[in-house]
Amino acid sequence: MIEVNQLTKRYARHEAVRGITFSVDRGEIVGFLGPNGAGKTTTLRMLTGYLPPTSGSASIAGFDIFRQSIEARRKIGYMPENVPLYDDMRVREYLRFRAQLKGLGNGDTRRRVNEVIDTCGLAGVRRKMIKTLSKGYRQRVGLADALVHDPELLILDEPTNGLDPNQIRQIRELIRHLAQNHTVLISTHILSEVEMICNRVVIIDTGLIKANDSPANLIGQMRAAGRVQVEIQADPEVAGGALARLDRVKKVTPEALDEGWTRFTVWVDSGTDARERIFNLANQYGWPLRSLFRHEATLEDVFVELTRRD
Repeated sequence: MIEVNQLTKRYARHEAVRGITFSVDRGEIVGFLGPNGAGKTTTLRMLTGYLPPTSGSASIAGFDIFRQSIEARRKIGYMPENVPLYDDMRVREYLRFRAQLKGLGNGDTRRRVNEVIDTCGLAGVRRKMIKTLSKGYRQRVGLADALVHDPELLILDEPTNGLDPNQIRQIRELIRHLAQNHTVLISTHILSEVEMICNRVVIIDTGLIKANDSPANLIGQMRAAGRVQVEIQADPEVAGGALARLDRVKKVTPEALDEGWTRFTVWVDSGTDARERIFNLANQYGWPLRSLFRHEATLEDVFVELTRRD
């Protein structure tokens, strides 16, 4: 569905995007991630025809986005980070206007507007002025706008920006539903959402692709140390020293709690589970132990490892 080859965008002496190459297959939900200034938005703007590239190529559904721009754009439904809406129009009126701008005839406009209103949960507000809508409903109107011409590809830039947890959950379920009939490319900072709904993740930093794999594979390949937290009632210096001498332990950090308890964070080599050895150590010294758990790596840990500057 998307083919990007050595795509570059240069502004004077600054290269915002530096020869990136990746693809998105039909039916995939792909998370496009990166820190601020990494080149995400620039890439999305090039893919949607808003910006010309300095060099390289890209195609949408087989259409070159620069030589066959009109055909490629017909295949794309784009929802930008800050959805531009006409506040003085009613929801249904706005969607009809947008459908006609995108070339739909009268019959198709009526049909598609009704469909996207139902799909995006806008039936209860279809006659309301857009300026009266909550942030959550405004996002839904933006998504309905992206869908109204029934594109094969949806490109969503921060679709849950500014939403509360309940609204985020609703948009997440809606994206899952849409993925049954559309390819979806999502740019977002909410990594837990990406981990839950995306088949694959592309991470960009300083204009370069740093990772391109499934969330599970990226987490499994992490080089960063794992960690175990344990709460022990013992002398912090004695217990800390004993924990630090365990095999494959990299670092131990204590945190004083109430009534003589100390919480130790034990940093261990990647892929190491030290819980059994820590439990046996506490038994050996007769230390009371009330909590012991292993921190499971997340996509956020992967993101930080790949993009941190230290």
